[in-house]
Amino acid sequence: MEREFSGRSPLSSGPLFIPLEAGEKFHTGRLGTQWKIDGPQTGGRFSVVHHQLPPRRLAAPLHRHHREDEHSYVLTGTFGALLGDDVVTAEPGTWVFKPRGQWHTFWNAGNAPCEIIEVFHPPVSKTTFANCRKFSRQNQGRAASSKI
Repeated sequence: MEREFSGRSPLSSGPLFIPLEAGEKFHTGRLGTQWKIDGPQTGGRFSVVHHQLPPRRLAAPLHRHHREDEHSYVLTGTFGALLGDDVVTAEPGTWVFKPRGQWHTFWNAGNAPCEIIEVFHPPVSKTTFANCRKFSRQNQGRAASSKI
């Protein structure tokens, strides 16, 4: 039986099938974001986003999460990250863990597009990403020049 993306919780409706193009999409000025799984769909356990980073682009300013752990899985390209005092480079198939409380930032460290899947637990809200989008619009000139 085929299921379409319904936005309903998989906890009460069975398996959740999310096609490639499903999910709200927006661009922050630094990276593309496609929302894949929202916290309410997982009973508040986690959320998942798909990011697309242009070559040599800083994705986010140095920041830390006070309540969420963040896991990044590299699909394509070369992912760079500052995790506390450590700089790492990750290739496709690699997981990068950013625990709550740790200062971090990340970027596309290569000359080709980079795509990552990010898992947040507990879930980060769409409002958080909407605020990032609003902040990026307000600082568009700086975001456009944030190449590395």
